[in-house]
Amino acid sequence: MALCPICGPKLSICCSLLSIWGIIMLVIMGGLLKMKSIAFAEDLLEEYTSAPLKDMDEFLKAADEKYENAAVSTWIAAAIYVATLAFSLFQAFLNKKADKL
Repeated sequence: MALCPICGPKLSICCSLLSIWGIIMLVIMGGLLKMKSIAFAEDLLEEYTSAPLKDMDEFLKAADEKYENAAVSTWIAAAIYVATLAFSLFQAFLNKKADKL
């Protein structure tokens, strides 16, 4: 059974490059979230600015939970980009193979 490319050669290369960029960006961002970078504090804890928490321990526990959830989410997104990269590279391979025929 012969496999036919779904994407053209330019689209598959473009998607490959965007996937590589997305993987790099999301892995770095996930690492920073795992290290609890202060740069993300404002984005993660927006809901607590209007209704303050009862004590500092509760606030720190909520912040740790938000950081952990955000880090896992970015790594899941990076894994999806890895799958997209694999598909795009496979399409580029099929296009190159079809050009040789």
